[in-house]
Amino acid sequence: MSLRFILWPAAALLALGCRPEGGDGSSPPAGAIAPAAAQEMKLTPLPGKAGTAPALTEVTTVRLSTTAGEVLIEVYPQAAPNAAKRFVELVRSGFYDGTPISRVVPGFVAQFGINWREPHRAYENRAFNDDPSWFALERGTLAFAKGGLNTNSTQVFINYRENNRLTEPELNFSAFAKVVDGMDVVDEFVQVGDPSGGLNQGRLWADGAAYLESLPVKPTMIETATVVE
Repeated sequence: MSLRFILWPAAALLALGCRPEGGDGSSPPAGAIAPAAAQEMKLTPLPGKAGTAPALTEVTTVRLSTTAGEVLIEVYPQAAPNAAKRFVELVRSGFYDGTPISRVVPGFVAQFGINWREPHRAYENRAFNDDPSWFALERGTLAFAKGGLNTNSTQVFINYRENNRLTEPELNFSAFAKVVDGMDVVDEFVQVGDPSGGLNQGRLWADGAAYLESLPVKPTMIETATVVE
């Protein structure tokens, strides 16, 4: 069973040095924005990409109702089309309803997106390809967690801080959304399981209900995730 974590091994990340911000060689998309317009965007272009990042003219709003409170998220399809499409698809299908915030690392990320129930569990291995990384992984932004390039499926993380090192081509995590209300709620998500890895993902996928019942400290739960029409 594949386990989808946010990162490659820590040693690989530590080995990454600062690199010139010259883009990844992709052609600028249609509707690229000028640097002045970037300041008005909900997402901030990465250094060196303000003139080539796509304009964000479309927004889908998602509400997470959690046991810690409500979180409002804006999804930007043009920022990362594959990621935005999958996230909204999962929300509309009810995938995130009744699932835990399975990994909380204060000062780093909060991660969620494992549903062991049928028919949702089939999404575990429905991977989709990476999007180019145009925007900064600032506090409050969302990206898909993965175990390697092009292995995104269901798990998403919210950044507690700026994590731009994850946008390096070797990792290529792409911001596709941002918390616009309720980041104080995200700050209160309960840390459970391993301090860095969170809950056991294999056990969650296999029988999450029994696993959660066995935990002495219960995670924050997503009660419902809905698209705000």
